[in-house]
Amino acid sequence: MRCERIGEGSRAAEVLRALASRAQKTGAPPPAAVTGNWFGSLAIIAPELATHTDNSPHPFGETDTVAAPGDAVGGGWFGYLSYPDTGPDGATGPLPQMAGGFTDSVLRLDRSGTWWFESLSGAVCPDWLRRLVLSPALPPSSAWSCHWEPPSREAHRYGVESCLEAIRAGEVYQACVCGHYTGKFEGDPLDFFTDAITATQPAKAAFLQGAWGSVASLSPELFLSRKGRIVKSSPIKGTLPIDADPALLRSSVKDVAENVMIVDLVRNDLGRLADSGSVTVTDLLGVYPAPGVWHLVSTVQAHIDDGIPVRDLLEATFPPASVTGTPKHRARTLLQRWEPSPRGVYCGTVGFHSPVAGLELNVAIRTVEFTADGQCRLGVGGGITIDSVPDREWKECVDKAATIVGLTPSASLR
Repeated sequence: MRCERIGEGSRAAEVLRALASRAQKTGAPPPAAVTGNWFGSLAIIAPELATHTDNSPHPFGETDTVAAPGDAVGGGWFGYLSYPDTGPDGATGPLPQMAGGFTDSVLRLDRSGTWWFESLSGAVCPDWLRRLVLSPALPPSSAWSCHWEPPSREAHRYGVESCLEAIRAGEVYQACVCGHYTGKFEGDPLDFFTDAITATQPAKAAFLQGAWGSVASLSPELFLSRKGRIVKSSPIKGTLPIDADPALLRSSVKDVAENVMIVDLVRNDLGRLADSGSVTVTDLLGVYPAPGVWHLVSTVQAHIDDGIPVRDLLEATFPPASVTGTPKHRARTLLQRWEPSPRGVYCGTVGFHSPVAGLELNVAIRTVEFTADGQCRLGVGGGITIDSVPDREWKECVDKAATIVGLTPSASLR
């Protein structure tokens, strides 16, 4: 394991664009990244990442623990895993069910604004990479464009009303009804991602790209973090526009009830593997800002044997509780009938697994899928309870999507 201090350099978005430009010129694999708040750092970037799209190895791999100093992460696995359920006709999303890859070394931007080169094998930072971080030669302007079409409002209303009928019949207590914005994208998805993180600064953003397409996740939500024996999940349930009074979230009977129901579901999921009596709620009903909105967020923590593999942890907890419903299995079954299209990567997870720092995965909300031929999708949705009103639920979907569908190319990185 080797950690080299590079120094104060450019922003993560600029480094990513410079790495992508170099990859295009040299034929190297494209970069991958997680940005915002990952393992206590502002960004972790794989300068080059060759991805695979089959089930072996798993997109988040299995790694032996390596000792390292301070906040180092070394290398590890970047990947995504799609929401597992198909659409009503048995179709899956436009991208592969999973994609991921391993990198021996990463660039890490710490909270003080200092860049580090970290390598599991002890490799030295290449001179070209050091120069790129300290003074990236940004490529000429390469503007992107996307014209978004919103989801069908009629289909969304059908899903909400069907869910309300199921709640009244006692089949479920809550379920998350979703749809998709769709568009035709022109340009490089990495440029979209760098503009998006610059404009909105989401806490759990992530980017992956390959011959299969691209995923730009602008998520605010932590699905799982794992460091040693401690596992945490921070489900989001409850949303208001950013210009509203955040105190309204804590006083909302509907939002509080929904959040507490999902907290119980997370406790149940983690409890399948946790040490007896170790599942606790460390933050209940906190109100936090996210791009364009306020969210009601809680955190559940558990102690789990550090020998349990990632596959088993995901089998117990995936898909994330906050995007399914209660009871989880019945809600998932009904959602396949109510939603007009498969969710794909949306409501799955994107993240990074380090043998040094552990595992962090987001909930793949505010996430755009790009196909290799220029099609794109943005999933939106919200939790439905007995107190839900269809028109208000539609507005919540629009509010969540606003900062993404309203995004335009930024001159600041051009």
